[in-house]
Amino acid sequence: MDLFTDSPRVRSDSMSSSVSQGSRSKALLRQRLSQLLTCIEDMSSDDEASEEVSRTLDEAFQLCGQFIPTDAFRLQIVTWNVATAEPPEDVTALLQLDVQPPTDLYVIGLQEVNATPVRFISDLLVEDAWSHVFMETLAPRGFVKVTSMRMQGLLLLVFAKQFHLPFIRNIQATYTRTGFFGYWGNKGGVTVRFSFYGHMVCFLNCHLAAHLNYALQRVDEIEYILETQDFDISDTPHVRDHKVVFWFGDLNFRIADHGLHFLRSSINGGRLNLLWSKDQLTMMKKKEAFLQEFEEGALNFKPTYKFDRNSETYDTSGKKRKPAWTDRILWRIKPKTLPSEDDDEKASTSADDGLDEYPLLVSQDKYTSDMSYGVSDHKPVIATFSLELRKCFDTPLVHVSPLGLWNADQDALLNYTIQEDFMSSTWDWIGLYKVGFKSAFDYETFVWVREEELPEINEVIQVSVDKDEIPLLGGHYVLGYYSTNMHSIIGLSANFQVLESKRAVMEGLVPENINGLN
Repeated sequence: MDLFTDSPRVRSDSMSSSVSQGSRSKALLRQRLSQLLTCIEDMSSDDEASEEVSRTLDEAFQLCGQFIPTDAFRLQIVTWNVATAEPPEDVTALLQLDVQPPTDLYVIGLQEVNATPVRFISDLLVEDAWSHVFMETLAPRGFVKVTSMRMQGLLLLVFAKQFHLPFIRNIQATYTRTGFFGYWGNKGGVTVRFSFYGHMVCFLNCHLAAHLNYALQRVDEIEYILETQDFDISDTPHVRDHKVVFWFGDLNFRIADHGLHFLRSSINGGRLNLLWSKDQLTMMKKKEAFLQEFEEGALNFKPTYKFDRNSETYDTSGKKRKPAWTDRILWRIKPKTLPSEDDDEKASTSADDGLDEYPLLVSQDKYTSDMSYGVSDHKPVIATFSLELRKCFDTPLVHVSPLGLWNADQDALLNYTIQEDFMSSTWDWIGLYKVGFKSAFDYETFVWVREEELPEINEVIQVSVDKDEIPLLGGHYVLGYYSTNMHSIIGLSANFQVLESKRAVMEGLVPENINGLN
């Protein structure tokens, strides 16, 4: 029997408040059903009762159906303090690539990525080793790096299935230093936010102050990060303005009071519940109101720090650090503002009773660690979530498509059409990507959009691609419209074939075929 089973499914929704997880929609539904029971008891005539029951049931079922999301997406978050180590050769187990239902979004937060001056500068010129291994693993499976954010040893990566790219918009990233009185970035937080099918989501990767006695400093640091980080987005200028925030990283909270022997015996005996009450983050949540807004699954996995490297043995060095759940993943649903009495009176006359037309339901399906990875003295922590939502839109802002045959023997043509108004720019461009591309900048070639004037909505615009820019060998490709203002690909064509050029044989890129023989 596995002593460290996955935590039970935890669910929350965007209509929750910090006072109660029950949504107003459920309360209204209960009210309608209560009215149904009352009318059944009060009606003297069967016909009258039947009519009233039918009307009340219809209202109740409409209320149910109105707020059931129509789409579900799987999100996997990984946090790992890699302790300056090089990445392992294989990260497929960490990413759980063959899980069903398949993952739509990967968010990976790393701490203590090697950030020596020489290494950090080289990572600015080319992808760092950790980004490279994740991109090489995920790209063949149709995932594209949406964005990344780096602050010294802190690294945050976001990947999405290719077909989601046109619906991930308004990407912005920021960071906050908290090391050495806010002047050094060895500690702090890096954040990425974006709109996912119209829902504002935010991901915050932190590395907070270390050591047992600095729990209050850790609370001060995360509060400072939440209050000071801002974005150039009018409706979500701060982290906590987003509909859902995922907060994770090496938060460095320790297990207080218990001695080393008791900790290890409780862990080895599978009695993790004996340690929960003395977990510093759990203790701080009881005292700090802003922390109470964050939810976390049960800690049904072994503490993830500190291990001897390349082993599953807790620290045997002279320091003999006490095990702790330093590496955590939490989430926060934006509390719904409790209405005043005047608001209640107004709401009672509205069609939707003030309920969210586009709710976002968050369910945690798994919260665990992977003990098999030993390159660091921390073990990685993994959480998978189901995001159930009603899409605010499902049409790309731009439609783009190739025209006719494409090969390097002649100039090629493409069409693009602006389908909805957005802040377009003459610096926007359309890239030619090989299927399996790694990021928006992993193009074979690109062309600028029309430079003379910005297009009208539904205007079909034709652009030429020089034949010398088209790959000679051909293959399967896709066109993508990149918005410089939104920092994302907002339109993708269907996959299409670029044919092999006759010049490929002439230039010796492929063997010449004579009478059926190479």
